[in-house]
Amino acid sequence: MAATTETSPTRPTGSRPRLFLIDGYSNIFRAFYAIRNLSNSRGEPTNAVYGFLTMLRKLLREENPELIGVALEGGRTFRSEKFEDYKANRAPMPEDLQSQLPWIRKVLEAYHIPTLELAGYEADDVLGTLSCRAAEAGYDVVLVSADKDLMQLVEPRVSLYHTGRNKLYGPQEVAEDFGVPPEKVADVLALMGDSIDNIPGVPGIGEKGAKSLIQEYGSLEELLARAGEVTRK
Repeated sequence: MAATTETSPTRPTGSRPRLFLIDGYSNIFRAFYAIRNLSNSRGEPTNAVYGFLTMLRKLLREENPELIGVALEGGRTFRSEKFEDYKANRAPMPEDLQSQLPWIRKVLEAYHIPTLELAGYEADDVLGTLSCRAAEAGYDVVLVSADKDLMQLVEPRVSLYHTGRNKLYGPQEVAEDFGVPPEKVADVLALMGDSIDNIPGVPGIGEKGAKSLIQEYGSLEELLARAGEVTRK
């Protein structure tokens, strides 16, 4: 990460301490698929460990965060209990990746970086709760993830460093790139659904249409209240 406001989480913060919250699996999966055919002398795969550690060391070296934590998944979640098809389209985690997770935990332990996980909840839930509470407590929060869904958490004291795009998102950047402000991102996602998580959207409404409707009506609640006015374009 270059030390600029466009490509790095570094921002003038005055006396406010910074909390960096890393989306563990988002970055681990990204490292696993970005670096292939890497193994140790025993033939054990190490690509995810290497890629994740490279990202982590660069973050620590260039940003020197006052506080840092890595959010991980807490197993089967309440969403699967309420909606059986949630993420049901996903293939099992590759064995070559599964075998590296204990080593990544050992790396984090060696760096004295806490893992943040809660049974029944996803890393996104942990990131959302902690970012809101930390901002209220006086911290500047930087979420480190390649997940666009986290754009809905962005606010003046919470930014998203998108590792896939090497870009820092504040409220203005989210509005410019996503087409709606952070507080309306969830409304767009609700309309368009999410094929990755196997969540159906409203039939006939894709990403472009969802953004257009929220831009026109202002919110999902207002759109539903005025549903009779909506015409197919």
